[in-house]
Amino acid sequence: MSPSPLTPARASVRAPASGAGSRFAPTKVDLLDFALRTAADAALVASLPLDEQGRTWIRLDGPGGSEAWLIGWPPGTGTGWHDHGGSHGAFVTAAGVLREDSLAARLPTEGWKTLELAEGVDRSRELEAGAGRAFGPHHVHEVRNGSTSAHAISVHAYYPPLPLIRRYSRTGAVLRVEQVERPQDWS
Repeated sequence: MSPSPLTPARASVRAPASGAGSRFAPTKVDLLDFALRTAADAALVASLPLDEQGRTWIRLDGPGGSEAWLIGWPPGTGTGWHDHGGSHGAFVTAAGVLREDSLAARLPTEGWKTLELAEGVDRSRELEAGAGRAFGPHHVHEVRNGSTSAHAISVHAYYPPLPLIRRYSRTGAVLRVEQVERPQDWS
């Protein structure tokens, strides 16, 4: 999940404290715990301004130096296929329902432009409010709000903070690198 196509709501908000201290790098389990607790903070979730035209976000203080976001998804919006530049992470739906399509395959992180995916690597899940998942550094997915009428809201956390995001196009079994974004591209 990338902040690049989002509309900023605020610069930064302190989220609920995490059990993961700043002395240790947070694991994907720590990030999922943080996202679950943050998604349950009704006042924080309600503070996110929603826009009918595009996603909105609030940057959060994640545990142990992680990067975290509270994101609003208008009906029908999504991320497209992407990875998180080698960071591990987690996300939790705080309101509404999000659909995640992912690949159950470890893809090389560098040195390729086009891959043909093997059969059986596609995974899909619907994540209702309170549901989430953690993922490792080689995770490739797309997330979307399939509703035609209701916003969804989610919490995302990554460690280390996103060094880059690779965006992909997909036609059948062919996955192609289309763009590499870096943090300076998101400001």
